[in-house]
Order: sequence, then structure tokens, then C-alpha cells
Amino acid sequence: MSAHNMTWISYPSKSLAFISPEEIEAFIASQNVISRLMHCYIAFFVPIGLIAGVCILVVFIKGYVQNKAMEHLDSLLLHFTVSNITMILLSFTVITRPDYVRVTQLTCSVLSFLFNLSYFSSQHVLVLMLLILLLKRFPPRTALSEVTQRPMLCVGCVLLCAFCLSLTEAVLVGTDNYHSETDCQLDPLFAWPEYEIVKFTFGFGIPSFVQMLFFTTLLAKEAPAGAPPLRQHIRTHLAVFIVSTTTFICRLFYNIMILFRTTLKLQKSIGTPKNELVTNIAEIVLFSESCASLVLILCCHKPCRDRILEVIRNCRRAHSTNTHLEIPVTPMSPETMSQ
Repeated sequence: MSAHNMTWISYPSKSLAFISPEEIEAFIASQNVISRLMHCYIAFFVPIGLIAGVCILVVFIKGYVQNKAMEHLDSLLLHFTVSNITMILLSFTVITRPDYVRVTQLTCSVLSFLFNLSYFSSQHVLVLMLLILLLKRFPPRTALSEVTQRPMLCVGCVLLCAFCLSLTEAVLVGTDNYHSETDCQLDPLFAWPEYEIVKFTFGFGIPSFVQMLFFTTLLAKEAPAGAPPLRQHIRTHLAVFIVSTTTFICRLFYNIMILFRTTLKLQKSIGTPKNELVTNIAEIVLFSESCASLVLILCCHKPCRDRILEVIRNCRRAHSTNTHLEIPVTPMSPETMSQ
């Protein structure tokens, strides 16, 4: 249980006594980098991501109200959108960087639970979307096809799985000193080493392996007769393929830093200011990916793209109508002209 005693751990930026005079300049530079990245993320990525997320929700909800139904893929994209909006809202905890939010360990554990719920949900529903697209191209003759045709059941399974994993992670944060204050990240520094291992395994490792398996099958397996060409299949569902690629790249960097932090914990080391800088960069990249994914869905998913183009055309038509309005001219009498 010695690995579970995390009272010794702290951030390198909070342990200035261990920094040599030669490292002070590098420490100040890393703090400036973290601060500038945070301001860039809050000022640019957050507004764009939230606006894109709200637009997606409006398009899907309005389409459901009009048609009294929603396509299976749209239902999963709606769940993915809600998960990413939640992650963006929770990312406001980085607004104090290069410092950290100062809360009790209990509050930090609750924030971590909500973050992990959104993190696991978005990752697993993305895998489910890729599975549905794979089954569209290679229709199976099993009960699996019937299950994937029930979107509410699929979303329920994803939420149940994400809830169980998030609850497990909440336990691995630790059960001591709940009322003491701490510097909080959404992935708490004081969590047990098993926390990062479980998160990497079930939040990135296994889902990424399954995604690569789906992509390999899609590219290598010959489609049945009558199936559309592969290029057309990818173009039709471009949003899912682009988002899954973007998510993999950004979360790969983030999960590498998670494993590196686990290594430091097992070595009883707090690391260096440079390690802290890279970890903070990876966290901001993860949050930026949530914003970018929503923008990609809005621009690449056909129902959303068509709705946005329709709004733009209506605005242009209204502007053109206003600029071509004739201004009435009052006729002037000869007496008035003579004056």
C-alpha cells in the first residue's frame, strides 16, 4: 500500500525550494508558456466550440421536432456533442493557469468524476459510431445488427459503461483527506497510480485498438456486391472519420503524458517544471480537441452543413432584398422648382 500514500506528491511549480538558481529562468519561461496557451484556449477555442455545439444541438432537436424521428447516427452524434460540451465547460478549471484551482479533495474528486464520465462517453460512443458505419458497409446476419438499430439502447450501454469506469476512477483518486484543500486538476495529481493505468487502458488503449481494427477491416475487406464504393462511403460519413482521427491524435499525446506521470509516481519523483509544462500543454490540447470536434461535425456532417448553408443563403437573400428597396421620390411642382 506504499504506492497509495500520495501525501508526498506536489507540483514542481509549488516546490521552488528544489529548483536550482540555474533553473529559475526556465521555470519562469514555462509559466509564461502555460499562461499564454490558456489565454489562447479560453479566448479562441472555447467560444467557437460552444457556439458550434449549440448549433449542432439546435439542428438535431429541430430536426427531431419536425420529423418526430432521428437517424441512428444523429442520435449518437447528439450524445457525442453533449459529452464534448460538458468537457468544455469543465475545462474552465484551467482559467487559473499557471496556478491551479484550490478546492477540497472531495470537490476535486467530483469534478474528476464528471470529467471522466464525459471523457469515457465521448470515446466509447465514437467507437460505436464506427461500428455502425462498418456494419452499414458489411451487413451481418446476426443479432448484432438488430442491436445497433436501437440507438437508445446503444446510448444507454455507453452511459452505463462510462458511469462504471468513472466510479472506479473516483475510488482510485483515494479515500483519505477529503476535507483538506488541494491544487486540483481534472485528473488529480494525488490520485493513485492505478488511476492513470485504468484511464489509459479503458479510455484510450482498448478503444483505439478497436478503432484501428475497424479502419483496417474497412480498407482491406472487399465490400459485398451492390455496396457503394469506399470513397463514397467515407465521403457520406466524413464527419465521423475525421473526428475519430482528430480525437486519436490529440488523445494519444494526452495519454502518453498520463503514463509518464504514473512512472514518476512509481519512482517517488515529482518531476521537473518542464514535465509540468508538457503535461499542461497536453491537457489544453485535449480540451481544444473537444472544441475542434464540434466544429468538424458542424462543417462536415451533412444535416448540420445543409442547415448552416440554408441560414447563410437566407441572410444573403434578406440583405439583397434590403439593399434593392426603391426609395420613393416625391414629385416637385414647378413652383417649388422655381424657388
